[in-house]
Amino acid sequence: QPTVRTQPLGKVVEVLGEHMAPGMEIDVAIRSYDIPHSWPPAVGEQTAAIPEEVTEKDKVNRKDIRNLRLVTIDDETARDFDDAVYCEPRARGGYRLLVAIADVSHYVRPGTPLDEEAVNRSTSVYFPDHVVPMLPEKLSNGLCSLNPGVDRLCMVADMTVSAAGNISSYSFYQAVMFSHARLTYNKVSTMLEHPDTEQGYKLCEQYANVLPQLHNLYGLYQLLRKARTERGAIDFETTETKIVFDADRKIEEIVPVQRNDAHKIIEECMLCANVATARFLKKHKLPALYRVHDGPSEERLNAVRLFLGELGLQLGGGDSPTSADYQELLNSIKDRSDANVIQTVMLRSLSQAVYSPEEGGHFGLGYAGYAHFTSPIRRYPDLINHRAIKSVIHGGQPSKDVVPPPKPDPELAEYPYDMARMEQLGEHTSMAERRADDATRDVMAWLKCEYLSDHVGEEYDGVIASVVPFGFFVELSGVYIEGLVHVSTLSGDFFHHDSAKHRLIGERTAMSFRLGDEVRVKVVRVGMEDRKIDLELISEPVHRQADRDALKVPDKGERGKGKRGPGKGGKPPGRTKPGQKSASPGEPGLKRPRKRPASASSKKKGPEAFDDNETPSARDELVAKAAKLALKKGKKGSGAGKDDKKAKPRKSGK
Repeated sequence: QPTVRTQPLGKVVEVLGEHMAPGMEIDVAIRSYDIPHSWPPAVGEQTAAIPEEVTEKDKVNRKDIRNLRLVTIDDETARDFDDAVYCEPRARGGYRLLVAIADVSHYVRPGTPLDEEAVNRSTSVYFPDHVVPMLPEKLSNGLCSLNPGVDRLCMVADMTVSAAGNISSYSFYQAVMFSHARLTYNKVSTMLEHPDTEQGYKLCEQYANVLPQLHNLYGLYQLLRKARTERGAIDFETTETKIVFDADRKIEEIVPVQRNDAHKIIEECMLCANVATARFLKKHKLPALYRVHDGPSEERLNAVRLFLGELGLQLGGGDSPTSADYQELLNSIKDRSDANVIQTVMLRSLSQAVYSPEEGGHFGLGYAGYAHFTSPIRRYPDLINHRAIKSVIHGGQPSKDVVPPPKPDPELAEYPYDMARMEQLGEHTSMAERRADDATRDVMAWLKCEYLSDHVGEEYDGVIASVVPFGFFVELSGVYIEGLVHVSTLSGDFFHHDSAKHRLIGERTAMSFRLGDEVRVKVVRVGMEDRKIDLELISEPVHRQADRDALKVPDKGERGKGKRGPGKGGKPPGRTKPGQKSASPGEPGLKRPRKRPASASSKKKGPEAFDDNETPSARDELVAKAAKLALKKGKKGSGAGKDDKKAKPRKSGK
């Protein structure tokens, strides 16, 4: 135990290797965030006893749907396939949709070593180029993965979707299936959207046996998309990135993940199955886990209204806006030059989705009830909900919501959970999800720092991504990395943090640095230890046209103490290396930041971007504090710089 006079003592418990060795960032994150990553011996023994392939004995007592042309549609790099889809038109309009999900609960029974470790992990953790799975690979990539050309056990949500795009009926049952094709998003998109191209023609010939089915899915998607719009679900166009490694696992580039209609087809199909699951759980009064996404808190709502008011915008709905109110505003600003800025602030006003045994609705998706069913390979709440559904399938009570097997299994009819246990599991699985998000974010920060460490001294165009009392974060255009311009590095003026307007404003010159402004910066420091990137301002900000009317010189009553600011002018182009002469504004070679493309994470599917809302990063936590400050000042009615505290300079990178 250390004292005032004695130093603390530590003990080396594990040597991981060289600090900058490939993959070290993952090893460090796994241990820093206590991610379970080794299998207990009992799990290994139970896994070894599981057969390599589905046995004939396991195929009985199930509905046989192997004749239906089910397909999987995933990313090119996917290794575990937990969902397959089938669609056919109905004579009276609408479609029949089957979502077949790997029957993980057949192999992972409650109370077994496999189950206990699955609870412990609760989720698979997806790092760049590496996965810490919730289940052993023999199950996740083998027996429970809906690989093409082999029989697999599955749980099926068999739904009827009306011509209006609503789920009019559903039933759940256990089945044995056969995947007729392993498709990728890009292949499906090419076949559906570009069939007349050379590549499209070849793919249509190659997958002719399932092509009619793909067209059925596309037709269904059109109905579901229209219903989504009418429901008022929120569509945020966010940019997710992925890291591309070379053969030596060195970072080659950081690129945005592109989305197409094939992504959206699968997303809408999964949403249907999840909604049907929530309805089933509620109807049968089963203690299970819902996915709950609350609307914005009063504090966050007031903060976002203050910001929007400065731009002459208004969020409808009064004290209780709906997702439709959010989407209506997003639709109204989509053609503005500052649309990305407004969208960012609105997204940050929303809460994080959690797991709960109490049905609370899903604000972002516009659903009264929502639950997870579609990914039991990588999410434990889905596995729980499968067991809940099976308890009804095998319970012996007549229900139009299930197709019972010829011989119900009394063991599966027993449901081993009560509400108290569900409360515990809801808290634990939500925590595990946040833990995974924090760990993956830390790895991404490490890798981005590693990439940028080779570019110290170089200049980049960028966009101010957030403003905090001690400076502002800039996203470097084209590389999707953020760094900090600290207020202590600004000279020539005193700067005040106006949290309501998301800006720093100079007392003497009225120069402002506002969310969404375009700036040019130089990379001056990259800290691998603290994962921080320090930038230096090279040029004055270029305000977006829509922002200029909102920028006002503060009157004397709003002025106080602050930090000094820059007096440099001009905006050089793109990226330059130390000593390289930059073009002046208007000269050839001047580059402007790229507009962010719409994209999505390969793990967190588009419409569920806020459903699987990430834990706030350190930067976002600071933004949240700034919002609180705006709220307090709004209640007091004080001026924007008047009550702000003087920003203290910090040491570089701390």
